[in-house]
Amino acid sequence: MPAARFPSWAKAALVAALASAYAVGGHAALFEDEEARRAILELRQRVDGLTQGSMRTGDESSQLRRSLLDLQTQIEALRTEQAKLRGQNEQLQRDIAELQRRQKDMAQGVDERLRQFEPVKVSLDGQEFRADPAEKRDFESALEVFRTGKFAEAGQAFAAFIKQYPRSGYVPSARFWLGNAQYATRDYKEAIGNFKALLAAAPTHARAPEAALSIGNCQVELKDTRAARKTFEDLVKAYPQSEAAGAAKERLARLK
Repeated sequence: MPAARFPSWAKAALVAALASAYAVGGHAALFEDEEARRAILELRQRVDGLTQGSMRTGDESSQLRRSLLDLQTQIEALRTEQAKLRGQNEQLQRDIAELQRRQKDMAQGVDERLRQFEPVKVSLDGQEFRADPAEKRDFESALEVFRTGKFAEAGQAFAAFIKQYPRSGYVPSARFWLGNAQYATRDYKEAIGNFKALLAAAPTHARAPEAALSIGNCQVELKDTRAARKTFEDLVKAYPQSEAAGAAKERLARLK
């Protein structure tokens, strides 16, 4: 570090002090030698004090500059670290948002899969009940086969349905359509068995009057006129307000 410059005014003071000292030495009448030496020493001490003070001031200034530079370096380092942390925080927020989105998608997927197994409310042939989605699908699939006119395949599908879901709310309707499929394939005895099973299990079912009428029709096809007559008569008595009762009366008229 360069030495602190000695102030010009201090130099001038020193020169003047020395000149005065020599002048004192030349005019002993004014001052004693001892007093002159003390004056010179005092001046020197004052000049040395001023010089050291200037040097100290220079040292303090240099130290202050170094401290400021160190502080600025620390500030820049903190700014760099802050920018790094800000970037990490932004990335963390993006990761969290992505994780939340995935969790939401997974939750929705689980809910959808669970709903595939939850019972659904069904209203069919005047009956309301709850059924598993697979149960509902299988019944509707069998009914669709019947509507295409594939009666043998429809009969097999409804028979399989009843075997697989014996306690289902669909069973009375499934027996009705199974009997009709069997009637269409001329399997009259099996058809009568399913129609009677419907009537025995659900006599108030919306399809019950039609099932009774179909039993009579099967008996007519089997040439069992006496049984058919009784079936039609019982139908008229049991379900007098039904359309099937009107059809049964017509059948009875033709049987006479």
